[in-house]
Amino acid sequence: MSITKISAMAIAGLMALGIVAPIAQDAFVPPATAEEALALRKALMREDGGILRGAGNLTGDDAVAAMQTLLNNYSHIPDLFPEGSIVGDSKALPTIWENWDDFVAIVETGKTAAASGLAAAQTGDTTGYAAALQSLGATCGACHQQFRS
Repeated sequence: MSITKISAMAIAGLMALGIVAPIAQDAFVPPATAEEALALRKALMREDGGILRGAGNLTGDDAVAAMQTLLNNYSHIPDLFPEGSIVGDSKALPTIWENWDDFVAIVETGKTAAASGLAAAQTGDTTGYAAALQSLGATCGACHQQFRS
């Protein structure tokens, strides 16, 4: 089963539970509670990780869809980290809010990489697409190293 099908099935399941509906739809609605923020960001991070693990094997429309999802998800990350949302089993560190500008800068780097990857996928530029994937992986790692326990 392809990563696209697995991601689609996972998203469908989470949507059925009402967890990722705001992310999956075009009209993003910021989370209303800290618990909702945690659930949404965990779902988003799982989705991004799944996409990135298999995106190197994608081409054509599948590569475009993967990059579009990553770009959409990166666009919502700051909204999924409202202050005071370290609840439950959150792995977010307080340094996110203490160094908010640094956190947002990393997110912006990811958005830029995803936009570049999307443009590359749309034109069939496999070198640009691969470079964007590498940049996205590094961005995720940098953020997790600095802002995740």
